Amino acid sequence: MERYLKRKEPLETDINSLPADPGIRHSIWCYDVNERDKIRRAYLLKGAHQPKNHQFPQTIFGNLVRRFNPKWFEKYPDWLEYSVHKDAVFCLYCYLFGQGGGDSFIGEEFRNWKKKEKLLSHVGDHNSAHNKARHKCEDLMKTKEQSLPIIWLSKEERNRKDYRVMLTDAVDCVRFLLRQGLSFRGHDESSGSENRGNYLELFDFLSNHNDEIKKVFTAYSSSNLKLTSPKVQKEICFAAAAKTLISIMKDIGDSYYAILVDESSDVSTKEQLAVAVRYVDSLGQVVERFIGIKHVASTNAVALKEAMEDILAKHSLSIHRIRGQGYDRASNMHGEFHGLKALILNDNPHAFYIHCFAHQLQLCLVVVAKNH
Repeated sequence: MERYLKRKEPLETDINSLPADPGIRHSIWCYDVNERDKIRRAYLLKGAHQPKNHQFPQTIFGNLVRRFNPKWFEKYPDWLEYSVHKDAVFCLYCYLFGQGGGDSFIGEEFRNWKKKEKLLSHVGDHNSAHNKARHKCEDLMKTKEQSLPIIWLSKEERNRKDYRVMLTDAVDCVRFLLRQGLSFRGHDESSGSENRGNYLELFDFLSNHNDEIKKVFTAYSSSNLKLTSPKVQKEICFAAAAKTLISIMKDIGDSYYAILVDESSDVSTKEQLAVAVRYVDSLGQVVERFIGIKHVASTNAVALKEAMEDILAKHSLSIHRIRGQGYDRASNMHGEFHGLKALILNDNPHAFYIHCFAHQLQLCLVVVAKNH
């Protein structure tokens, strides 16, 4: 079967000369996509290939001699096929609509006559691959004017259009909340809540003021495809962050820049290293941009430098383009010999250190508050 799937050019189709023996047929996927339904319909009209009067050869299994039993045709009249050429059985339904995947009833030939229970296990439950293929065959024979792939395509196109409408609505909500710096989640997001949070309320607001969005949203109101889950919100946020970082890196280009680094623990007591860059943009204005935060297992200078270099490397920023570094006066940051400042100066002597003005202001406020 694999050798047929590797064909680059589709086979020419002659409905009247299609091989009946399943052992010498080409894979259905070798034919032109626009001709496959005609071929499927032709095979279904002919019915399963069942040479009942054939003298079935015997096969030795250990000490026993067995052969195909033609009574199996009576038990499986619609799909069971026998190949005289290969002395093996195949499944008509799975040949027409199955995907293969190692199924011995499609391309690998089944001829183990001592295990007739395999025929029943091939049929499987109502959701098996065999029964799915059978349903597709039945649907094809019910369809007269329009081929099944065209129907699937139109439905898929309609679903794709509806999904795009909902996704656009979700992205607009996320962009608005990110731009305004507003929270997404609410304390009570149940359907009976009067305030389900900014994201869900804004999503409903947009759907109520746009007929196209409302129509799609109503059609999918009972399904899981609503694009309102926290996971979806986070994924769109991550995508927006990635696009923003790409724009920042494009703005920096090959320019020199300064780094502003600080570390602190979050509510779970995990140490986080935050990195921002300061540079002159194409308009000659000095701008600061936050580019990343990274968890660090240790707060020593070596671990902080490795984390900072990981963030810079992720955005293709060279440490040799740094012309300034600003931290607080903690020993692991400002240390003259073993601090982060000193480690960076060892690699880049032009990365001058300046005590962070924000931290200076904080220290001033602390002193004033203590004395007054």
